[in-house]
This record gives sequence, structure tokens and C-alpha cells, in this order.
Amino acid sequence: MTCPARGTNRPMTVQRIGLVVHGGRSEAVSVRDAVRAWCDERGISCVEIDVWSNDQPRRAGRAEAHAAGNPDLVVTLGGDGTFLRGARIAVKTGAGVLGIDIGKVGFLTEVHAADIRTALDAVNEGDALVEERMTLTMRTSRPLQVPQDVMPLCFSRSPALPPPAVGPDVVEGNGWGMALDVNALNDVVVEKLSRDRQVSAGVYIAGRLLASYSADAFAVATPTGSTAYSFAAGGPILSPHMDAVVFTPIAPHMAFNRSVVAAPDEPVALRILPHSGSAAVSVDGQVRGVLDPGDWIAVYRAPQRVRLVRLNPTDFYGRLRDRFRLTDAPATAGDGEAAPFFSPRAADAMSPMTVKALRW
Repeated sequence: MTCPARGTNRPMTVQRIGLVVHGGRSEAVSVRDAVRAWCDERGISCVEIDVWSNDQPRRAGRAEAHAAGNPDLVVTLGGDGTFLRGARIAVKTGAGVLGIDIGKVGFLTEVHAADIRTALDAVNEGDALVEERMTLTMRTSRPLQVPQDVMPLCFSRSPALPPPAVGPDVVEGNGWGMALDVNALNDVVVEKLSRDRQVSAGVYIAGRLLASYSADAFAVATPTGSTAYSFAAGGPILSPHMDAVVFTPIAPHMAFNRSVVAAPDEPVALRILPHSGSAAVSVDGQVRGVLDPGDWIAVYRAPQRVRLVRLNPTDFYGRLRDRFRLTDAPATAGDGEAAPFFSPRAADAMSPMTVKALRW
């Protein structure tokens, strides 16, 4: 597994900002006005993106970025769901994504709403960190579509995103299907469409059959997404600074229900078996297509990374303790609360690998 740089200072003088706003939260709307005022003071263009209504179709990420004039910074105002909306657009052009935290249990958003002007100043003056995160992409046996008769089952609150476009990398005659122009920062999930019909699939890792499963769903996650749906299904937590592909079966009807962590260059493929029910394919929580028996999908590391804008290095493990409200074992109560940081003094007694991991 390869480990990209955790964070680097890169000048990011802002020319154009794309705003993604959670319109259902009044605080997000007020912060939007603050961002617009900051932009007006500096003559910086600011446009809202991923705006929809019930009678207005949504755009794929690349089309959305193009329509907005390809902003070099995407600012999201909401929780992690809003951040994912912004990330799918920013990744298409290499723009940075700055998440303003107006959510409840966020791992992706970082900056508090009260600090929005400070954060924008830091980005504009080149004082922010840019942290790159791995994304997933996929190949399929055929272009993804959502049939009209299953639309009501998949979408309830917001208009649907269009199915991913087929990319130029289509290899004919070798059975490797077609590449889709799509990126997932959290996960790709294949899940049953009908309450009474599970998804049955042969699951392959690095081209070799792992097992045939019958389950409610299958999650293929990035390390960033390991704290999302995969975690809720009992999957492992991975450092977001590493590259890996996490496969987690969800409510499988078999004794083996463990996750498998694969190397980033080992695709996870699912072939829907002949007697299976149909399955929906979701990318970062958005349904993008339906698979029928005989169809297959392969998920693997994408060449594109999402560029997260940070004011400070991410304290992932502190956030893990805070967000999941971790408590200490009762048996340790007599020892008192442990110190928040561990800084070894006898570093020369440790292996070089351990010392490197403990430095900050």
C-alpha cells in the first residue's frame, strides 16, 4: 500500500469559488452570505453549484464544474454529505475542497462556521494545507442506467444524478468492459432493490474468486470511507492517509462475514449471479445505476485524488474518539484519564518504522 504525503503547503490563490450549500440549514445559508461578501471584497467570482429543484435535472461532476467555470476552490456548507457533493465536482478539475462544518458527525468537514473568513484568507494567501485522499472508480459490463420502473424505489428527497458517462478507455474483446467517468471518495455500494430478494454475487479480488455471497449489500470503500457505511456494517477503521480497498459484505447469509482489506491495485469485482435479485449501485450515497443478473462491476483505485483543504494537519484519531464518543474501559478507571498524546523518550530503543510513525 502506498502512502501519499499527509499534507503540503501549496499556494492556492483563489480566482473562482464554487459554493455547495445545504439549503435546509439556516446556518449554512447565512455562512453562504459571508462567503459571498468575502469574495465581493476581493473581486473573486463566486457561483453556487449542484443546485437542484424537482423540475431541474442534476449534472454529472465534470459537467457541473464546466458549467460553473471550473472553480479552483469548492466550499461546502453543511455536513459530510454536502462535502461529498462538492468533492465529486472538484475531483474532475483538481480543485481544492474546503468543508465548513455545519453537520453533526463529520469526518470530512473541518472548519467551524465562525472561522470561515480566516479559512478563506489562509487559502488565498497560501497558508493552508492540501491533503490528498484516494478515490475509487469502476468498470462495468455495460453502461449503467436506472430503469423508470425502479426510479421511485431509489429516489425520494432529491432529483437523481445522471448515470456515469462511459469514459474513452473502452477495451473491446478482452472481457474487461468499459470504464466509467466516476469517482467515489467514500464508497461504492451494491445493494438489493427488493426487500424480499437479496443480492447474490460472485466476489473477486485481484481477479480470483473469493466467495459467492448472498447479502443485503456489498460495500467497497476507501480508507476515508472506512468510517462510513462499511464501519456501520462492522468493517475496520483505516487511516485516511493510506491507500487500500476495503470490501465489506452487509448482512450476508453465510458464516464468513468479515471484511477484506485489499491493496489499491487489486480490483474488487462483483458478478451478479443468475438467480439474484437486481441491485442498485450507489456512489457516495447517490444511486447511479442498476445491475441485473449476469452484469458485473469492478471497483478499484482511481488516478484522481480529492484535494482536501485544511488549516492544520488532520487529527484523525482525536476526531475518531470525539465523533464516536469513545469511552475508556471501566477497568482503567483507577489509573485516571490517560494523557491525550504519547511522545516516547526512549525512541532509540524502537524500530525506525515505529519511530517514524510516532513523530508529528
